[in-house]
Amino acid sequence: MEIERNIINELVDWKTSERHKPVLLMGARQTGKTWVMQEFGRKYFDYVAYFDFSETMELETIFSQTKDPERLLKDLALQSDVPIEPGKTLLVFDEIQECEAAFNSLKYFCDKTPQYHIIAAGSLLGVAVRRRRMTVPVGKVTIIRMNPISFDEFLRVSEPSLHEFVSGLDEVDHIPEIIHSKLLLEYRRYQVCGGMPEAVVALLSDKGMGTVESVLQNILDLYEMDFAKYAEPRDIPRIKALWHSLPSQLSKENRKFVYNVVQSGARAKEYEDGLLWLEEAGMIHRVFSTAKPAMPLSGYREVNAFKVYACDSGLLRRLARVPSDVVLGGASNYTEFKGALAENMVLQSYIATQKEMPYYWTSSGRAEVEFVVQNGVNIVPFEVKAAGCVSGKSLTVYNEKFNPVVRVRFSANNLQKNGNLISCPLYLADWLFARRDWSELL
Repeated sequence: MEIERNIINELVDWKTSERHKPVLLMGARQTGKTWVMQEFGRKYFDYVAYFDFSETMELETIFSQTKDPERLLKDLALQSDVPIEPGKTLLVFDEIQECEAAFNSLKYFCDKTPQYHIIAAGSLLGVAVRRRRMTVPVGKVTIIRMNPISFDEFLRVSEPSLHEFVSGLDEVDHIPEIIHSKLLLEYRRYQVCGGMPEAVVALLSDKGMGTVESVLQNILDLYEMDFAKYAEPRDIPRIKALWHSLPSQLSKENRKFVYNVVQSGARAKEYEDGLLWLEEAGMIHRVFSTAKPAMPLSGYREVNAFKVYACDSGLLRRLARVPSDVVLGGASNYTEFKGALAENMVLQSYIATQKEMPYYWTSSGRAEVEFVVQNGVNIVPFEVKAAGCVSGKSLTVYNEKFNPVVRVRFSANNLQKNGNLISCPLYLADWLFARRDWSELL
Protein backbone atom coordinates (compact mmCIF):
# COMPACT_ATOMS: atom_id res chain seq x y z
CA MET A 1 0.00 0.00 0.00
CA GLU A 2 1.27 3.45 -0.96
CA ILE A 3 0.49 6.58 1.05
CA GLU A 4 0.60 9.63 -1.20
CA ARG A 5 2.68 12.23 0.64
CA ASN A 6 2.03 15.95 0.28
CA ILE A 7 5.74 16.69 0.57
CA ILE A 8 6.15 15.34 -2.97
CA ASN A 9 4.44 18.52 -4.23
CA GLU A 10 7.00 20.59 -2.33
CA LEU A 11 9.80 18.63 -3.98
CA VAL A 12 8.21 19.10 -7.42
CA ASP A 13 8.26 22.86 -6.85
CA TRP A 14 11.93 22.57 -5.93
CA LYS A 15 12.69 20.55 -9.07
CA THR A 16 11.08 23.11 -11.37
CA SER A 17 12.51 26.17 -9.63
CA GLU A 18 15.01 28.26 -11.54
CA ARG A 19 17.74 27.71 -8.97
CA HIS A 20 17.51 24.40 -7.15
CA LYS A 21 20.04 24.18 -4.36
CA PRO A 22 20.73 20.72 -2.92
CA VAL A 23 17.98 19.68 -0.49
CA LEU A 24 18.59 18.64 3.11
CA LEU A 25 15.59 16.52 4.10
CA MET A 26 15.22 16.77 7.87
CA GLY A 27 12.88 14.88 10.18
CA ALA A 28 12.49 12.27 12.87
CA ARG A 29 13.40 8.65 12.33
CA GLN A 30 10.86 6.38 10.61
CA THR A 31 8.87 9.20 9.00
CA GLY A 32 9.61 7.86 5.51
CA LYS A 33 12.44 10.07 4.25
CA THR A 34 14.16 7.35 2.20
CA TRP A 35 10.90 6.23 0.60
CA VAL A 36 9.93 9.80 -0.31
CA MET A 37 13.27 10.53 -1.94
CA GLN A 38 13.14 7.36 -4.02
CA GLU A 39 9.46 7.74 -4.89
CA PHE A 40 9.96 11.35 -5.96
CA GLY A 41 12.88 10.32 -8.14
CA ARG A 42 10.92 7.44 -9.67
CA LYS A 43 7.98 9.65 -10.60
CA TYR A 44 9.71 12.81 -11.76
CA PHE A 45 13.13 11.78 -13.09
CA ASP A 46 14.39 9.30 -15.65
CA TYR A 47 16.91 7.88 -13.20
CA VAL A 48 17.59 7.76 -9.46
CA ALA A 49 21.25 7.43 -8.43
CA TYR A 50 20.97 6.28 -4.82
CA PHE A 51 23.97 6.35 -2.49
CA ASP A 52 23.79 5.10 1.10
CA PHE A 53 26.77 6.27 3.16
CA SER A 54 26.05 3.81 5.95
CA GLU A 55 26.31 0.80 3.63
CA THR A 56 28.93 1.72 1.02
CA MET A 57 32.24 2.51 2.70
CA GLU A 58 33.89 3.36 -0.63
CA LEU A 59 31.85 6.54 -0.83
CA GLU A 60 33.75 8.12 2.05
CA THR A 61 37.01 7.57 0.17
CA ILE A 62 35.61 9.28 -2.93
CA PHE A 63 34.57 12.41 -1.01
CA SER A 64 37.76 12.57 1.07
CA GLN A 65 39.94 12.80 -2.03
CA THR A 66 38.46 15.87 -3.71
CA LYS A 67 36.03 18.75 -3.32
CA ASP A 68 35.60 19.23 -7.07
CA PRO A 69 31.98 18.37 -7.97
CA GLU A 70 32.82 17.39 -11.54
CA ARG A 71 35.36 14.84 -10.37
CA LEU A 72 33.00 13.62 -7.64
CA LEU A 73 30.28 13.06 -10.22
CA LYS A 74 32.64 11.03 -12.40
CA ASP A 75 33.65 8.86 -9.45
CA LEU A 76 30.04 8.46 -8.32
CA ALA A 77 29.08 7.35 -11.82
CA LEU A 78 31.40 4.38 -11.36
CA GLN A 79 29.40 3.41 -8.25
CA SER A 80 26.01 3.83 -9.90
CA ASP A 81 23.92 1.45 -11.99
CA VAL A 82 22.24 4.36 -13.77
CA PRO A 83 23.67 7.29 -15.74
CA ILE A 84 24.13 10.59 -13.94
CA GLU A 85 22.79 13.28 -16.26
CA PRO A 86 21.76 16.83 -15.35
CA GLY A 87 17.99 17.29 -15.38
CA LYS A 88 17.37 13.57 -15.85
CA THR A 89 18.94 12.01 -12.76
CA LEU A 90 18.08 12.59 -9.13
CA LEU A 91 21.09 12.06 -6.89
CA VAL A 92 20.11 10.78 -3.43
CA PHE A 93 22.66 10.93 -0.62
CA ASP A 94 21.16 8.88 2.21
CA GLU A 95 22.63 8.68 5.74
CA ILE A 96 24.87 11.61 4.78
CA GLN A 97 25.72 12.23 8.44
CA GLU A 98 28.11 9.26 8.17
CA CYS A 99 30.41 11.25 5.85
CA GLU A 100 31.27 14.80 6.83
CA ALA A 101 33.12 15.38 3.55
CA ALA A 102 29.95 14.52 1.60
CA PHE A 103 27.94 16.85 3.81
CA ASN A 104 30.39 19.69 3.13
CA SER A 105 30.38 18.94 -0.60
CA LEU A 106 26.79 20.17 -0.93
CA LYS A 107 27.96 23.79 -1.01
CA TYR A 108 30.31 23.02 -3.91
CA PHE A 109 27.55 21.25 -5.81
CA CYS A 110 25.40 24.34 -5.26
CA ASP A 111 28.06 26.76 -6.52
CA LYS A 112 29.65 24.82 -9.37
CA THR A 113 27.11 22.30 -10.66
CA PRO A 114 23.64 23.77 -10.02
CA GLN A 115 22.26 21.89 -13.02
CA TYR A 116 22.19 18.65 -10.98
CA HIS A 117 19.37 17.74 -8.60
CA ILE A 118 20.58 16.44 -5.22
CA ILE A 119 18.66 15.43 -2.10
CA ALA A 120 20.45 14.44 1.09
CA ALA A 121 19.00 12.99 4.28
CA GLY A 122 20.16 11.13 7.34
CA SER A 123 19.16 9.58 10.62
CA LEU A 124 19.30 12.15 13.43
CA LEU A 125 20.99 14.59 11.09
CA GLY A 126 20.48 17.54 13.44
CA VAL A 127 22.05 15.59 16.32
CA ALA A 128 25.03 14.55 14.19
CA VAL A 129 25.67 18.10 12.98
CA ARG A 130 25.91 19.44 16.53
CA ARG A 131 27.79 16.49 18.01
CA ARG A 132 30.47 16.50 15.32
CA ARG A 133 30.43 20.29 14.99
CA MET A 134 29.71 19.94 11.29
CA THR A 135 29.21 23.22 9.45
CA VAL A 136 25.84 23.55 7.77
CA PRO A 137 26.36 25.16 4.34
CA VAL A 138 24.03 28.10 5.08
CA GLY A 139 22.58 29.61 1.92
CA LYS A 140 23.82 26.68 -0.15
CA VAL A 141 21.08 24.16 0.68
CA THR A 142 17.29 24.12 0.83
CA ILE A 143 16.07 22.61 4.10
CA ILE A 144 12.77 20.73 3.81
CA ARG A 145 11.30 19.15 6.92
CA MET A 146 9.63 15.75 6.81
CA ASN A 147 6.72 15.21 9.18
CA PRO A 148 4.67 12.13 10.04
CA ILE A 149 1.71 11.32 7.81
CA SER A 150 -1.02 13.90 8.33
CA PHE A 151 -4.72 13.18 8.77
CA ASP A 152 -5.28 14.65 5.31
CA GLU A 153 -2.89 12.05 3.85
CA PHE A 154 -4.40 9.29 6.01
CA LEU A 155 -7.96 10.14 4.94
CA ARG A 156 -7.01 10.18 1.26
CA VAL A 157 -6.33 6.45 1.53
CA SER A 158 -8.74 5.35 4.26
CA GLU A 159 -11.88 7.04 2.87
CA PRO A 160 -11.30 8.70 -0.54
CA SER A 161 -14.89 9.97 -0.79
CA LEU A 162 -14.61 11.72 2.58
CA HIS A 163 -11.28 13.19 1.57
CA GLU A 164 -12.87 14.53 -1.62
CA PHE A 165 -15.66 16.08 0.45
CA VAL A 166 -13.23 17.83 2.81
CA SER A 167 -11.08 19.03 -0.10
CA GLY A 168 -14.16 20.63 -1.63
CA LEU A 169 -15.07 22.70 1.45
CA ASP A 170 -14.71 26.41 0.83
CA GLU A 171 -16.69 27.99 3.67
CA VAL A 172 -17.68 27.50 7.28
CA ASP A 173 -20.99 25.69 7.15
CA HIS A 174 -22.67 22.81 8.96
CA ILE A 175 -21.43 19.40 7.77
CA PRO A 176 -24.12 16.73 7.35
CA GLU A 177 -24.21 14.68 10.55
CA ILE A 178 -23.64 11.35 8.81
CA ILE A 179 -20.44 12.70 7.23
CA HIS A 180 -19.42 14.42 10.47
CA SER A 181 -19.74 11.11 12.37
CA LYS A 182 -17.72 9.19 9.79
CA LEU A 183 -14.96 11.80 9.82
CA LEU A 184 -14.77 11.68 13.62
CA LEU A 185 -14.39 7.90 13.46
CA GLU A 186 -11.56 8.14 10.94
CA TYR A 187 -9.91 10.80 13.07
CA ARG A 188 -10.00 8.53 16.13
CA ARG A 189 -8.49 5.71 14.06
CA TYR A 190 -5.74 8.10 13.02
CA GLN A 191 -5.19 9.06 16.66
CA VAL A 192 -4.59 5.40 17.46
CA CYS A 193 -1.94 4.69 14.82
CA GLY A 194 -0.44 8.15 14.47
CA GLY A 195 1.48 9.18 11.39
CA MET A 196 4.43 6.82 11.24
CA PRO A 197 4.11 5.21 7.77
CA GLU A 198 4.60 1.61 8.90
CA ALA A 199 1.90 1.98 11.57
CA VAL A 200 -0.49 3.65 9.12
CA VAL A 201 -0.01 0.90 6.56
CA ALA A 202 -0.56 -1.76 9.24
CA LEU A 203 -3.85 -0.17 10.26
CA LEU A 204 -5.17 0.50 6.77
CA SER A 205 -4.16 -2.97 5.61
CA ASP A 206 -6.34 -4.47 8.38
CA LYS A 207 -3.43 -6.27 10.01
CA GLY A 208 -4.99 -5.81 13.44
CA MET A 209 -4.23 -3.59 16.40
CA GLY A 210 -1.70 -6.09 17.70
CA THR A 211 0.45 -5.38 14.65
CA VAL A 212 -0.03 -1.61 14.97
CA GLU A 213 1.03 -1.72 18.63
CA SER A 214 4.05 -3.85 17.75
CA VAL A 215 5.14 -1.43 15.03
CA LEU A 216 4.86 1.56 17.36
CA GLN A 217 6.73 -0.22 20.13
CA ASN A 218 9.51 -1.18 17.72
CA ILE A 219 9.92 2.47 16.76
CA LEU A 220 10.04 3.50 20.42
CA ASP A 221 12.68 0.81 21.04
CA LEU A 222 14.68 2.09 18.07
CA TYR A 223 14.54 5.62 19.46
CA GLU A 224 15.93 4.41 22.78
CA MET A 225 18.72 2.58 20.98
CA ASP A 226 19.54 5.89 19.31
CA PHE A 227 20.05 7.47 22.73
CA ALA A 228 22.90 5.04 23.37
CA LYS A 229 24.32 5.32 19.86
CA TYR A 230 24.23 9.06 19.21
CA ALA A 231 24.10 10.84 22.60
CA GLU A 232 26.98 11.68 24.92
CA PRO A 233 27.24 8.99 27.65
CA ARG A 234 26.53 11.47 30.47
CA ASP A 235 23.35 12.62 28.69
CA ILE A 236 21.83 9.19 27.96
CA PRO A 237 19.97 8.69 31.29
CA ARG A 238 18.74 12.28 31.23
CA ILE A 239 17.45 12.03 27.66
CA LYS A 240 15.69 8.78 28.50
CA ALA A 241 14.14 10.30 31.63
CA LEU A 242 12.96 13.35 29.67
CA TRP A 243 11.41 11.23 26.93
CA HIS A 244 9.57 8.99 29.39
CA SER A 245 8.29 11.99 31.35
CA LEU A 246 6.17 13.19 28.42
CA PRO A 247 2.98 11.35 29.43
CA SER A 248 3.29 12.67 33.00
CA GLN A 249 3.98 16.21 31.81
CA LEU A 250 0.97 16.18 29.49
CA SER A 251 -1.37 14.51 31.96
CA LYS A 252 -1.27 17.56 34.21
CA GLU A 253 -4.13 20.05 33.86
CA ASN A 254 -1.47 22.70 33.41
CA ARG A 255 0.79 21.12 30.83
CA LYS A 256 3.71 23.48 31.42
CA PHE A 257 6.95 21.49 31.51
CA VAL A 258 8.23 20.94 35.05
CA TYR A 259 11.70 19.54 35.65
CA ASN A 260 10.64 18.00 38.96
CA VAL A 261 8.33 15.69 37.03
CA VAL A 262 11.41 14.26 35.29
CA GLN A 263 13.20 13.69 38.57
CA SER A 264 12.79 15.11 42.04
CA GLY A 265 15.20 18.00 42.51
CA ALA A 266 16.07 18.19 38.81
CA ARG A 267 17.40 21.52 37.59
CA ALA A 268 17.09 23.12 34.17
CA LYS A 269 20.82 23.36 33.51
CA GLU A 270 21.19 19.59 34.01
CA TYR A 271 18.53 18.71 31.45
CA GLU A 272 18.70 21.50 28.86
CA ASP A 273 21.15 19.56 26.66
CA GLY A 274 18.86 16.56 26.78
CA LEU A 275 15.86 18.60 25.66
CA LEU A 276 17.93 20.10 22.85
CA TRP A 277 19.02 16.60 21.78
CA LEU A 278 15.40 15.42 21.58
CA GLU A 279 14.46 18.53 19.60
CA GLU A 280 17.31 18.08 17.14
CA ALA A 281 16.35 14.43 16.73
CA GLY A 282 12.86 15.60 15.76
CA MET A 283 11.30 13.60 18.61
CA ILE A 284 9.72 16.51 20.51
CA HIS A 285 8.29 19.95 19.89
CA ARG A 286 8.70 22.76 22.41
CA VAL A 287 5.91 25.35 22.56
CA PHE A 288 6.91 28.49 24.49
CA SER A 289 4.66 30.87 26.35
CA THR A 290 4.21 34.37 25.01
CA ALA A 291 3.86 37.14 27.57
CA LYS A 292 1.83 39.23 25.13
CA PRO A 293 -0.05 38.06 22.03
CA ALA A 294 1.30 40.76 19.75
CA MET A 295 3.61 40.93 16.74
CA PRO A 296 6.21 39.64 16.70
CA LEU A 297 5.27 36.78 18.99
CA SER A 298 8.93 35.82 19.24
CA GLY A 299 9.63 39.18 20.85
CA TYR A 300 7.50 38.20 23.85
CA ARG A 301 8.67 34.62 24.26
CA GLU A 302 9.16 33.47 27.84
CA VAL A 303 12.17 31.18 27.64
CA ASN A 304 11.55 29.48 30.99
CA ALA A 305 7.90 28.64 30.36
CA PHE A 306 7.18 25.97 27.75
CA LYS A 307 5.32 22.77 27.02
CA VAL A 308 6.77 19.68 25.41
CA TYR A 309 4.84 17.55 22.94
CA ALA A 310 5.79 14.41 20.99
CA CYS A 311 6.54 14.35 17.28
CA ASP A 312 3.73 11.87 16.68
CA SER A 313 0.44 11.17 18.47
CA GLY A 314 0.61 7.42 17.89
CA LEU A 315 4.02 7.20 19.52
CA LEU A 316 2.81 9.38 22.41
CA ARG A 317 -0.21 7.12 22.96
CA ARG A 318 1.99 4.02 22.93
CA LEU A 319 4.58 5.66 25.20
CA ALA A 320 1.78 6.43 27.68
CA ARG A 321 0.42 2.88 27.35
CA VAL A 322 -3.09 4.09 26.51
CA PRO A 323 -4.98 1.15 24.95
CA SER A 324 -6.37 1.72 21.47
CA ASP A 325 -9.93 0.87 22.50
CA VAL A 326 -9.85 3.69 25.08
CA VAL A 327 -9.15 6.18 22.29
CA LEU A 328 -11.73 4.65 19.97
CA GLY A 329 -14.45 4.33 22.58
CA GLY A 330 -13.57 6.85 25.27
CA ALA A 331 -13.38 6.31 29.03
CA SER A 332 -14.29 8.43 32.04
CA ASN A 333 -10.81 8.17 33.57
CA TYR A 334 -9.04 9.31 30.41
CA THR A 335 -9.98 13.01 30.49
CA GLU A 336 -6.66 14.86 30.95
CA PHE A 337 -4.57 12.77 28.60
CA LYS A 338 -7.36 12.76 26.03
CA GLY A 339 -7.01 16.53 25.90
CA ALA A 340 -3.24 16.29 25.65
CA LEU A 341 -3.47 13.86 22.73
CA ALA A 342 -5.86 16.21 20.91
CA GLU A 343 -3.47 19.13 21.48
CA ASN A 344 -0.57 17.06 20.18
CA MET A 345 -2.46 16.27 16.99
CA VAL A 346 -3.49 19.87 16.36
CA LEU A 347 0.12 20.94 16.92
CA GLN A 348 1.36 18.33 14.42
CA SER A 349 -1.10 19.63 11.87
CA TYR A 350 -0.04 23.24 12.41
CA ILE A 351 3.67 22.49 12.12
CA ALA A 352 3.21 20.41 8.97
CA THR A 353 1.22 23.09 7.16
CA GLN A 354 2.68 26.34 8.54
CA LYS A 355 6.34 25.24 8.89
CA GLU A 356 6.73 27.06 12.22
CA MET A 357 6.05 26.66 15.93
CA PRO A 358 3.10 28.31 17.68
CA TYR A 359 3.12 29.77 21.19
CA TYR A 360 0.69 29.51 24.09
CA TRP A 361 -0.78 32.21 26.33
CA THR A 362 -1.71 32.23 30.00
CA SER A 363 -3.09 34.92 32.28
CA SER A 364 -2.02 34.61 35.93
CA GLY A 365 -3.82 31.32 36.39
CA ARG A 366 -7.17 32.78 35.26
CA ALA A 367 -7.06 31.51 31.70
CA GLU A 368 -4.86 29.59 29.27
CA VAL A 369 -5.15 29.32 25.50
CA GLU A 370 -3.45 26.23 24.07
CA PHE A 371 -1.91 27.90 21.02
CA VAL A 372 -1.42 31.45 19.77
CA VAL A 373 -0.18 32.02 16.23
CA GLN A 374 0.29 34.70 13.62
CA ASN A 375 -1.93 34.44 10.55
CA GLY A 376 -1.10 37.21 8.13
CA VAL A 377 -1.46 40.44 10.09
CA ASN A 378 -3.65 38.82 12.75
CA ILE A 379 -2.70 37.17 16.04
CA VAL A 380 -5.06 34.21 16.34
CA PRO A 381 -5.76 32.16 19.49
CA PHE A 382 -6.95 28.60 19.18
CA GLU A 383 -8.36 26.44 21.88
CA VAL A 384 -8.38 22.63 21.76
CA LYS A 385 -11.12 20.49 23.26
CA ALA A 386 -10.90 16.72 22.85
CA ALA A 387 -14.65 16.10 22.87
CA GLY A 388 -17.89 17.96 22.36
CA CYS A 389 -17.93 19.74 25.72
CA VAL A 390 -16.61 23.25 25.10
CA SER A 391 -17.23 24.81 28.50
CA GLY A 392 -14.45 26.94 29.84
CA LYS A 393 -13.67 30.64 30.05
CA SER A 394 -10.13 30.85 28.64
CA LEU A 395 -11.01 31.78 25.07
CA THR A 396 -13.68 34.18 26.35
CA VAL A 397 -11.18 35.88 28.66
CA TYR A 398 -8.73 36.19 25.77
CA ASN A 399 -11.45 37.62 23.53
CA GLU A 400 -12.46 40.25 26.08
CA LYS A 401 -8.86 41.22 26.75
CA PHE A 402 -7.48 41.39 23.20
CA ASN A 403 -10.50 41.44 20.87
CA PRO A 404 -8.92 39.32 18.08
CA VAL A 405 -10.27 39.53 14.53
CA VAL A 406 -10.68 35.76 14.52
CA ARG A 407 -10.40 33.00 17.10
CA VAL A 408 -10.64 29.24 16.64
CA ARG A 409 -11.93 26.45 18.85
CA PHE A 410 -11.14 22.85 17.86
CA SER A 411 -13.43 20.17 19.26
CA ALA A 412 -15.53 17.17 18.27
CA ASN A 413 -18.42 19.51 17.42
CA ASN A 414 -19.60 20.39 13.93
CA LEU A 415 -18.25 23.22 11.80
CA GLN A 416 -19.85 26.61 12.47
CA LYS A 417 -19.11 30.27 13.13
CA ASN A 418 -20.41 32.73 15.69
CA GLY A 419 -19.18 36.29 15.53
CA ASN A 420 -15.40 36.15 15.43
CA LEU A 421 -15.33 32.49 16.57
CA ILE A 422 -14.77 29.60 14.18
CA SER A 423 -15.78 26.30 15.79
CA CYS A 424 -13.78 23.75 13.84
CA PRO A 425 -13.94 19.95 14.11
CA LEU A 426 -10.58 18.44 15.02
CA TYR A 427 -10.51 16.52 11.75
CA LEU A 428 -10.49 19.81 9.79
CA ALA A 429 -7.28 21.16 11.34
CA ASP A 430 -5.30 20.43 8.16
CA TRP A 431 -8.02 22.07 6.06
CA LEU A 432 -8.07 25.22 8.20
CA PHE A 433 -4.31 25.63 8.55
CA ALA A 434 -3.77 25.21 4.81
CA ARG A 435 -5.82 28.35 4.12
CA ARG A 436 -3.96 31.61 3.71
CA ASP A 437 -6.26 33.87 5.75
CA TRP A 438 -8.59 32.36 8.36
CA SER A 439 -10.47 35.65 8.88
CA GLU A 440 -11.87 35.28 5.34
CA LEU A 441 -13.91 32.32 6.62
CA LEU A 442 -15.97 34.58 8.91
